[in-house]
Amino acid sequence: MHPQLAADLAALPDLLETTRQHATDFLATLPEAPVVPARPAPEPAPLPEHGTGLRDALRDFTTRWQPGLSASAGPRYLGFVTGGATPAALAGDWLTATVDQNAMSSLDPTGQHLERETVDWLRALFGLSDAHQGALVSGATQSNTVGLAIAREWLGEQRGVSPAEDGVAALGPVRVLSGAPHSSIAKALSVLGLGRSALVTVPTLPDREAVDPAALERALQETDGPCVIIANAGTVNTVDFDDLRALAALRDRYGCWLHIDAAFGAFAALSPQHARLVDGLDLADSLCIDLHKWLNVPYDSAVQFTRRRDLQARVFQNAAAYLGELGADPDLVHLTPENSRRLRALPTWFTLRAYGREGHREIVERCAASAGTLGTAVASLDGLRLLDPVRLNVVCFTLAARPTAERLAALADALAAEAFLTPTVHAGLPALRAAFSNWRTTEEDVQRIAAALEKAVRQLPAD
Repeated sequence: MHPQLAADLAALPDLLETTRQHATDFLATLPEAPVVPARPAPEPAPLPEHGTGLRDALRDFTTRWQPGLSASAGPRYLGFVTGGATPAALAGDWLTATVDQNAMSSLDPTGQHLERETVDWLRALFGLSDAHQGALVSGATQSNTVGLAIAREWLGEQRGVSPAEDGVAALGPVRVLSGAPHSSIAKALSVLGLGRSALVTVPTLPDREAVDPAALERALQETDGPCVIIANAGTVNTVDFDDLRALAALRDRYGCWLHIDAAFGAFAALSPQHARLVDGLDLADSLCIDLHKWLNVPYDSAVQFTRRRDLQARVFQNAAAYLGELGADPDLVHLTPENSRRLRALPTWFTLRAYGREGHREIVERCAASAGTLGTAVASLDGLRLLDPVRLNVVCFTLAARPTAERLAALADALAAEAFLTPTVHAGLPALRAAFSNWRTTEEDVQRIAAALEKAVRQLPAD
């Protein structure tokens, strides 16, 4: 064994304790740390020819890289839709690296059994029926891609071909209809060979991001043969929701596949006050839900569900002598693009086991209340304009006067040390959006953000 490896192995208990203390110290700084530090990237360093061990590596990381890291795990990082890691999820993630399992095969089954139990718990958490079966993937983009890969195979089934065997050219032209699709949908269509041009954007309801069911029906009437409907359960800008039951009825009437992108909107199901927004979620043929968003498990983790696991296995089956048989209950290796991966389910299992439905409902409801409070503050501030009602956990707003992209960027920069918001464009206007999904965020944080926003607006240059 290399002498430095041997030395680190011998000192491992002490080194892990040092790392634990380092991690604890970092987490303790989150409430007051600059949310996005203004710090340039360090100068590149050459690959060491002779390593000097873990302790020196930790020291180098602390000096060169850690000062530039954002407080994305903290309570005032409101960009994108970013959760943190609950204490249980963090412990689960540490143990994931410790046990270092590849949970894809029944030849070494315990990790696979744990993932199946975790998916069962997630299905119950979101109120889905047993008709849905799922697997964990790396994020919403991969979850949407897997769902649309299954939809692609279903389209082939309707046309008497198998894209998985015969290639996507055997399908002929495909239409994918949606009102306000997330950008990952177009990426998925590109990856799957269906093409970005297959995506047809259908008009939305007035002043909404929800699709107009009447316009969707007209588009279906103009479509030759089976197609795919993509419903939104929580749009990025305003967390708007399609009428899922109405779209399911159109699916049944016109013989389509219904994929629901519920990356973070699915969490409305946990709150009695908001569950109506996802009424009909269980009607999906395939479903995307992200976990490193509102479940607050570490990156990267999401889940996909489908009613047609047979088609899923037809797409992703992997034939090799060392793999288990496909069978009626396929190993995970036959269900997603990955042949091997870490025990991704373990942080999710830990947080669900530790806090249960009630604990995660409290996180959702607290985040939604925080968004409501900030929305009220924005609406009352001179110089700002709320662009849409706060339906769940996102506040979308712009400047009341001269809302240019440059002025919005300047406003975001002025806030960056105190709160991180991401830019967007909504209804043709440059805007900012604050997304609440971190388990650490409290009412005090919301008041700090509102105060910082008021100060930044007041100090924003006129030009």
